[in-house]
Amino acid sequence: MAVLPEIRTRRLILRRFREADLPSVLEVQADPAAHPFDEAPAPGAARMLFSLWQRHWAEHGFGYVAVVEIATGKLIGLGGVQVKDLHGEPVLNLYYRFRPSAWGKGYAPEMALPIVEWAEREIPGRPVVIVTNSRNTPAQRVAEKLGFRKWKDDLYEGVPAAYYRRG
Repeated sequence: MAVLPEIRTRRLILRRFREADLPSVLEVQADPAAHPFDEAPAPGAARMLFSLWQRHWAEHGFGYVAVVEIATGKLIGLGGVQVKDLHGEPVLNLYYRFRPSAWGKGYAPEMALPIVEWAEREIPGRPVVIVTNSRNTPAQRVAEKLGFRKWKDDLYEGVPAAYYRRG
């Protein structure tokens, strides 16, 4: 089993979630401002997602991570890769969501690139993909900065979405 280590970038620490992160994760996940292109989950649903993310780590040795700003020690976002079945294809879904106060500072690509590189090296049989709301141009710009290219437009959970693959 491939195990994702704690990763440090110039400004960030990317690490497995801890139970103490739950309030911060709920703040990010349940904040409507952090979801300009989709509906923020209710706190109960966000709490359930956190539990599912913890279970994914236990089963796979990797998953979504806490994104902690080194300068402040504050959890500013979440992201990473998780196993997903996408229309019958086993993939790794790259996810990123940040507090609005962290937007526009380059944190999403700084978080995502080392995780994508780790996934491609350690789990080469599963392509990393990004699926984002068709209207979410900021997330699409991040995908392109990471070397992902749109391969199709389709629905995802009933919503128009853009699908990206690397290369």
